[in-house]
Amino acid sequence: RVRLVESGGGSVEAGGSLRLSCAASGYIPSTYCMGWFRQAPGKEREGVAIIDTTGVTMYVNSVKDRFTISQDNAKNTLHLQMNRLKPEDTAMYYCAADFAYGYCSVSWWHKAYEYNYWGQGTQVTVSS
Repeated sequence: RVRLVESGGGSVEAGGSLRLSCAASGYIPSTYCMGWFRQAPGKEREGVAIIDTTGVTMYVNSVKDRFTISQDNAKNTLHLQMNRLKPEDTAMYYCAADFAYGYCSVSWWHKAYEYNYWGQGTQVTVSS
């Protein structure tokens, strides 16, 4: 059984940084698409950034040049470095994994329903 556990959330002032981590355990196939989604109160879950086993990364426009996704394959851990945070980044951040395709695609990476596994989330709050 796959388990995803997020950590690293917290409260920061605008302009600050946070680093989220997602520890994956259980059976992790050799090819996958994994990443981060976020959901603010009253809003839909939004794809933030993803990475696949070939190292391809994709970001939502609002976080490009501020957020960086990376993976530590030896530790089955995913990271999201978030710099120059803005109040609009405030949300619950979720780690997600898709094992069906073995890669990330520009056509569906941002669609939450494509992902098979989810963590419980970690809260990020950015004050102005």
